[in-house]
Amino acid sequence: MDFPPINRRAFLGRTSIGFGAAALSSMLPTSASEPAGALPGLPHFAATAKRVIFLYMSGGPSHLELFDHKPTLTRLHMQPMPESFTRGQPIAQLQNAELKCFMPQFRFRKVGQSGQEISELLPNISRIADDIAIVKSMHTDQINHDPAHTVMNTGTQISGRPSMGSWVTYGLGSECDNLPGFIVMTSFGGRNPQPISMRQWSSGFLPGHHQGVQFSSTGDAVHYLGNPPGVSRNQQRQTIDTIGDLNRMQNERVRNPEIDTRIAQYEMAFRMQASVPELMDIASEPSHIKEMYGVSGADGSFAYNCLLARRLAERGVRFIQLYHRDWDHHDNIVNFMRICSGHCDKPSAALVQDLKQRGMLDDTLVIWGGEFGRTPMVQFKGSAPGRDHHIRGFSMWLAGGGVKGGISYGETDEMGYRAVVDPVHVRDLHATMLHTLGIDHTRLTYRYQGLDMRLTGVEPARVVREILA
Repeated sequence: MDFPPINRRAFLGRTSIGFGAAALSSMLPTSASEPAGALPGLPHFAATAKRVIFLYMSGGPSHLELFDHKPTLTRLHMQPMPESFTRGQPIAQLQNAELKCFMPQFRFRKVGQSGQEISELLPNISRIADDIAIVKSMHTDQINHDPAHTVMNTGTQISGRPSMGSWVTYGLGSECDNLPGFIVMTSFGGRNPQPISMRQWSSGFLPGHHQGVQFSSTGDAVHYLGNPPGVSRNQQRQTIDTIGDLNRMQNERVRNPEIDTRIAQYEMAFRMQASVPELMDIASEPSHIKEMYGVSGADGSFAYNCLLARRLAERGVRFIQLYHRDWDHHDNIVNFMRICSGHCDKPSAALVQDLKQRGMLDDTLVIWGGEFGRTPMVQFKGSAPGRDHHIRGFSMWLAGGGVKGGISYGETDEMGYRAVVDPVHVRDLHATMLHTLGIDHTRLTYRYQGLDMRLTGVEPARVVREILA
């Protein structure tokens, strides 16, 4: 006997699984027509990295206080900024203000066998100086936060495009069958939490299961992950099996690939109910590991997230992105740089050291930096001076995954204003990241609105081979 088709939403609302599990499943695959693993022909060549951990310093950390020592700024402190540097250049909040030079507020030291110059604010990153490549000639296109985040995450200022993590999982899939392939976590502590839109880890026009899934590092890691009150795991298993059987029966009639996807979604959600709590519980970590990161429990800190990043990497998650949301220092830069560096220096270094001692750094690419840098000019906005947004030159570092350690690449001018030697655009960073994963950035494309779209777009982008081993 044939039954009339039942609306899926109505059915779910009448079952014990309810809308909670449906909401969880909505973060998982939405198109079964796409392969679950790597695309055919990928990787294009031998990869040096299997996964990426992006330590995202949201707000724009000052390169002039961290990695780019400029004695000329000290000599010209509080003197007028030469107009030859700033004439016709984009300026954020310092428009129509008197532009004055502002000296680095912290001392720099030569560290490691490589002798890299790193600020005293970063004593722990200084200890891994021989493991990192500092790119001092980064530049980008957008001078305000949200569009600059969009450029850093998607390669373009146009909202709605796929994020870099989505491109990576689209090309390579995931090595983990009980966690999403692209996971995002955030933390804060400093001047004020930077707003971060969820579209920064969107899959855009790519299949929806490549979207980043945000985990919370306090409370429930994923909303609606737990069973409803009074529902045991065995009952949940029976419910999912029943839903799967009904969906398969329906699919025999309508042959809709979305139904296959929904079956897989509920199976993944069920597996996550077991895998996520175990992932988030760090009680089993040795005390010396927790001390190395500077964390004691699930406190929502950047340190806790860094330890979770290592645990996610061990479980095969392909792309892990950690945002620390407080690097926007328009005022009181001395105090807030101390706070943010205090939150991020030790766990960043610990993550690299931990990966290295486990033999995982060789095939894990770690990237550290924000959406742009800060101006060489002073900004007076509050009780103490700070720096404005700056896009013409800033610093980031990379480690592992085939990157040379103990080197600095590129230079800004004597004022730290513009990248003048070996400039590296965000598109070049993306091309280099994909290269370590065995992907030719010109060949990872997706047909959309009649165009072959790609992360690095149509403008020139190059692999920065000079920083690769």
